[in-house]
Amino acid sequence: MLFPPDFMTRLEYLSLMSRKVFRGQLLAQRRTRQTGSGIEFSDHREYAAGDDLRYLDWNVYARHGDLLIRRFQEDQDLHVYILLDNSRSMSFADGSKFDLARRVAAGVSYIALADLDRAGLFAFSNGISAEHPVTRGREQILPMMRFLQRLEVTSGHTSLTHSIARFLHSRPRPGLVLMLSDFFDSVGFQSAVDQLRFQHFDVHLVQLTHQQEAHPELRGDAQLVDLESGSETRITITEQRLAAYRKLFDDHQKSVRDYCRRYGLGCTQTCSSTDFEALIMAMMNSSSAE
Repeated sequence: MLFPPDFMTRLEYLSLMSRKVFRGQLLAQRRTRQTGSGIEFSDHREYAAGDDLRYLDWNVYARHGDLLIRRFQEDQDLHVYILLDNSRSMSFADGSKFDLARRVAAGVSYIALADLDRAGLFAFSNGISAEHPVTRGREQILPMMRFLQRLEVTSGHTSLTHSIARFLHSRPRPGLVLMLSDFFDSVGFQSAVDQLRFQHFDVHLVQLTHQQEAHPELRGDAQLVDLESGSETRITITEQRLAAYRKLFDDHQKSVRDYCRRYGLGCTQTCSSTDFEALIMAMMNSSSAE
């Protein structure tokens, strides 16, 4: 069962723990600088024609003759965009990658909504295949869970770059983007995430893999089928070929970690057998340590 009877109780526990453990990148209240009145003074900027003279710092002008506008920090609700890969590769083996991704999406949505932030769900493969619009309020978690319950994997190949371009086409307000995917894309993932960085989104990548993908238990003659393209390949699997495959797999995992480290992005990598609560707590601890 995707969402067992005690699922809501577990979500409430995660929400409470998030307030104790984490107030960092992943689901923190965003503070933005606004001209004029606000909660806390931030800094100055130079006066420009048309600025409201009420916010001119007359004390600075009297002492130094400089025309400076006061800026303040204001709390704003954070927009949390959860991008969930529903391409065919997410259904590999027993489908546990896709199930874990949906549970994590529900958990993060609940934490955001309970914290008075806004959350939206976007399923993608070769474009945005389904979406639940950005919404606010704890009571919205049930419609979001029903959306996730109905969500299925799609046919066709993965195009992360095209999917992110379609997401950005609607001009969403900058906020946090949480990407749940295996990041198996023949042309790579970097250019897709670059689009989000260039648009000033905070990004956290959650890479989900299956144990059999990391350590396939195959020997001898086999017929391999690409889940997304449907292409078939006959091959004799030897220890040498298995070693080469494992190196390619490890290199791919490392490329995700290195990319996130290079650009200061959140990154969590896990196996699909991980409990969703443990995974979300690991994401929180990882982000709060950055």
